[in-house]
Amino acid sequence: MTEVIEPALQTVTIDVVLSALADPVRLTFVRALDAAGDWTCGSDVLRNTGVTIGKSTLSHHMKVLRDAGLIRTRVDGIRRLVTLRYDEVEQRFPGLLAMLREHRPAPAAAGSPASTA
Repeated sequence: MTEVIEPALQTVTIDVVLSALADPVRLTFVRALDAAGDWTCGSDVLRNTGVTIGKSTLSHHMKVLRDAGLIRTRVDGIRRLVTLRYDEVEQRFPGLLAMLREHRPAPAAAGSPASTA
């Protein structure tokens, strides 16, 4: 297995991290990866989230998250295994990932006022 090179987190700025998390698909990906725990196949992360995207789009989103220092990627044959760099991100940006976990939006019920706004 080989690891894909990611930036040293000390070189990543908060604006790069927030920009990466501003995209709803990437935010969902990070939250789903957090819920999955350890190394997970990148194509499996979004499986139960209701988000459907193509392989090239997923690769792009993973690259943005990796460049922002949020995920680590390992290559295992044709699979890309990913995990959050939780401890490193926590050290650099204390509370960021915990805040994402705690402020997960509640799903809107079909026909509710929140879903029509």
